[in-house]
Amino acid sequence: MKTKPDLRLSTLINISFGFFGVQIAYALQSANISRIFATLGADPHNLSYFWILPPLMGMVVQPLVGYFSDKTWTRMGRRIPYLLVGAAVAVLVMCMLPNAGSFGLTVSAAMTFGLISLMFLDTSINMAMQPFKMMVGDMVNEKQKAKAYSIQSFLCNAGSLVGYIFPILFTWLGIKNIAPTGEVPDSVKWSFYIGAAILIGCVIYTVAKVKEYTPEQMAQFREATKEEDQKIAAETGKSTSNYALKVFLQVGLVQFFCWAAFMYMWTYTNGTIADTVWNTADTASAGYQEAGNWVGVLFAVQAIGSVLWALVLPMFKNIKIGYALSLVIGGIGFVMVPYCTNQYALFVPYFLIGFAWAAMLAMPFTLVTNALEGNPRMGTYLGLFNCTICIPQIVAAALGGVILHAVGSVQGNMLILAGIFLAVGAVCVFLISEKRKAAKNA
Repeated sequence: MKTKPDLRLSTLINISFGFFGVQIAYALQSANISRIFATLGADPHNLSYFWILPPLMGMVVQPLVGYFSDKTWTRMGRRIPYLLVGAAVAVLVMCMLPNAGSFGLTVSAAMTFGLISLMFLDTSINMAMQPFKMMVGDMVNEKQKAKAYSIQSFLCNAGSLVGYIFPILFTWLGIKNIAPTGEVPDSVKWSFYIGAAILIGCVIYTVAKVKEYTPEQMAQFREATKEEDQKIAAETGKSTSNYALKVFLQVGLVQFFCWAAFMYMWTYTNGTIADTVWNTADTASAGYQEAGNWVGVLFAVQAIGSVLWALVLPMFKNIKIGYALSLVIGGIGFVMVPYCTNQYALFVPYFLIGFAWAAMLAMPFTLVTNALEGNPRMGTYLGLFNCTICIPQIVAAALGGVILHAVGSVQGNMLILAGIFLAVGAVCVFLISEKRKAAKNA
């Protein structure tokens, strides 16, 4: 019976290469949304509410993309058509969002325009992002899956690095980093424009280089996996079918604490370092906009940490040890942030935070897709698994203002809380069962 072959390194890279461009868009969004809406006039206690929309759209869009792409078979493949549509819409919206304050609208109208643009941007990013995860699940065998997702994590963080440094790079090149009250600086606008161009180029490259398996090939792979599961069941007396749901829920518990932590990083880093390093809370001040640029630099440092740690993660023989250790190191980084009053000293904690991010991008999908190997509804399940990313962000965003009041309205305290969340997530890692190992040892 035919099984999935080992793929060349170049093929593994090509499958995920477009993710580099998608992640530039995601990085620009995550590093600049709080800055954009604060510049438009949002109150700091309300900033977290603007972050509800992105994960909410992801929770709706990704399961739908998974469900429908499972049933889509075209000459281009079944995942790639959704990738192309998502990328095209993302490019358009990336040119609109940073201009929310440039049309002479009232503050409320500008925020409404910004929210609508954000909704479409996150919808399209999610639509473009999910096919890459599914293609790894479809095309890569269990032996290479950890390596494939680590490559995806590497490209993802390389894209993040580029997106994060764009505003400060363009400022250094002479593009204005300040603007009239209520308008987004040109340095941010051009970051989005160039990011959009790179996004579409990277996606076109993946579309040109990757050929998805045919329905007949996928049927053969599923039959081979089914035979293997039956053999394990005959040897152990237990079915492996229940492990997929079990792993899904156990990894989801870890995801809850991890993504809530990063939601607070994206929301409150700008305000924290503006306060602790630049000693300002005035969003129209040059100091606040400098802090906004520095957030991009810090997130770039985080991406460097993630890129380097993504190379180390496949070396861990025990995937759960590597996963948990990464979260603990990232948690230490979060706790350090409010105590760093020098902008360069912040490089250390954000480098450490990158370790957690690398693990979050690679380990959960490795564990879940291995548990789902051979399932014809892989895309649907991975789309639903995205809810374990979206729900914690929605909960964290909805409670952000209340919690901020509870911790004395000090934004730095929210990052300490994020560190605690990662530590709890690290403990929960050891509750995860690995499907085949669990079945064989039963």
